Parts: sequence; structure tokens; C-alpha cells
Amino acid sequence: MTILQRQSEASASVAELAALAAALNTSLVDHHPAERLKRLRSAVGGRIVFTTSFGVEGQVILHLIAENDLQIDLATLDTGRLFPETYALWAEAEQRYGRRITAIYPDATQLESLVARHGINGFYESIDARQACCQICKVEPLGRVLTGATAWVTGMRANQSRFRGRTPLSAFDTNRDIIKFSPLFDWSREAVIAFARQCNIPTNPLHEAGYASIGCAPCTRAVRPGEPERAGRWWWEAETKKECGLHLDRGGIAQSASTTAFRDANSRKPC
Repeated sequence: MTILQRQSEASASVAELAALAAALNTSLVDHHPAERLKRLRSAVGGRIVFTTSFGVEGQVILHLIAENDLQIDLATLDTGRLFPETYALWAEAEQRYGRRITAIYPDATQLESLVARHGINGFYESIDARQACCQICKVEPLGRVLTGATAWVTGMRANQSRFRGRTPLSAFDTNRDIIKFSPLFDWSREAVIAFARQCNIPTNPLHEAGYASIGCAPCTRAVRPGEPERAGRWWWEAETKKECGLHLDRGGIAQSASTTAFRDANSRKPC
């Protein structure tokens, strides 16, 4: 039985899931991400899905899920245009952790129609074309992989960008009627990298070449000194939200000084 065939083991109303998301956001804020994930799994009935793009945040979360043997499905959105280094890391991660990471692909008919309309690299020509590409290659496949799930685990962090600055630990995604859970929400990039090194977690070599945020190869470049983490994504567009559409519907709470202080100290806990 595949990840897309399994159904939720327990059904909860929208109101119940929203209340649970709020309760998790309050009760788990002072815990290490490993403990956050464990308690999410124990508190939430049904299927939980973690989607990774194989950035350093995704690798840390994968490590925590695998090392704690958590029953959380692993998936990635394979647009067909990822970096060769990303595919190599995907294979390495599966071998290291002994877990299959399910690939979710764009609908072939929609993709063929998109290329017929805009050309193979039409996303460079207009924001509408780029957003159409992201919709078909990422947003629609995400909807399929999350169908029937109760919770979605992401690698979002609050200090990745101004737009993500109010990212909470746990929120209710009203577009998908699902709990959205970001266990590294209050960690700095430096803390995530330090933890990955401490635990010998395999990471994408593109990070060492200046790629802070890694997506599709045609749409990602290395960032320059002083640029924000996501400046290398869709760099030909004006500096706006720098989002593909996966995270546009988010409830949010502002970070407090206490969570900011917690982030780096807690990252030094053992693997």
C-alpha cells in the first residue's frame, strides 16, 4: 500500500484539528524539535506527512524522524528539474536512514499543456508563467500527497525571510484543513547547520557553494554576501514574497524573545 492509498486512522472535525493545532503550538514551544515531533505523533490520529526538498532543514528533520522511528510518511515533490546534487543526496539519505522517500510528480497532461503554452523555460518571461509552473509542479502535487492526512510537517523557519517571520510551530492550514507543523520554526540557520554537523547528517554540497535555499535548478542561484537566504530563488523577480505557493496560507504568531533565545541553546542537545 502506498503513501497515497493510506487513509487517516482517525477522523477529527475541522474545529477539533484547529484546536489541537493551537494547543500544540502553546504546549511544545519549549521543547527540542525531536520531542516536538514525538509529541505531534502521539497527539495526532491518522497519517502525518513530512515533505522535504533536501535542504539542510529537511535533512535535520528527516534525521529526527528516522532516529526516533516515528511513523511519519516521507515525501518529496520531484519537479523533474532538481539539481543533480539533490538527486544524489536523496539516494544517500534513503541509504543512510533506511526509509523510502516517496516521489510525487506533476500531472503529465498539465505539464505538457504548460510547456506548450509558455515554452520549456517560460517561467523567466512573466510572474504569471512562473506561478503557473509552480502551481502545476509543486502546489497541485502537494495537494495529492496531503489528501487524507491529518498533519503536515515542514522545514519552515521564521528567520528564513521577512514573509516567513511569523511562522509558528503549529497552525491550522485553512486551505487544506490540516495541521501544519514546523519543528524548526525558532531555529536560526546557524543552529540548524551546527546540529547537522554535530550529528554527521548528510547535506547538499550546494550549501557550501552559497546556495542557502535550494529548489529547482533553473530557478535557484547562490546568494551573494549580505543577501537574505531566499534571495537566490526566482532572482529575476522583484523581491516580494519569494514563495512558490506551498506556504501562502498560514496562520501566524509572532516570535517572542524567549523562543529566540531558546533556538540556539537547544540546538546543542545530543543527536
